[in-house]
Amino acid sequence: SVAPDKKDEARILVRNALRQLDFSGAERMVRINQGETGLRDLESVIPQNVNVVLVPKCESAEQVRKFDDHIARISKAMKLKNKVFLMPIIETALGVENCFSIASSSTSVVAAAIGLEDLTADMGVQRTAEGTETFYARSRLVTAARAAGIQAIDSVFSDVSDLDTLRKVVIQSKA
Repeated sequence: SVAPDKKDEARILVRNALRQLDFSGAERMVRINQGETGLRDLESVIPQNVNVVLVPKCESAEQVRKFDDHIARISKAMKLKNKVFLMPIIETALGVENCFSIASSSTSVVAAAIGLEDLTADMGVQRTAEGTETFYARSRLVTAARAAGIQAIDSVFSDVSDLDTLRKVVIQSKA
């Protein structure tokens, strides 16, 4: 997360990192901001040979197509040759309900991820270790992704010091 008054600085930092760092052949993935700020983010990162753009708080196929169209305009104007793929992040109840239309909204969509912290906040529930409050949403994402022929990506695990719980979460997610 970046404070609203720091978005321009962060955009420059990301652009410069993409220009200057050696990624040793790894995919270059960038999570942009929502809405109009995200469109401005694309202006900075697309010319830097980004492979995948993560679209946060995605709630509709129209949102995906808007970003996809903007990437196409930038790529055409700059005569860029690399294909940029999209990974919508489902982080709201509305996004969960629209999973399949989001997942199948464009040939540029190669994966869909779920953001459980924002999703549980949107639903007004607490996250638990058992994850029963997010089981439906996670299952819906997996089913929609499979039906659309894309990859499903589970939520991030932020407590990097708790390897035992991480192991349990990975096993549960794979299941």
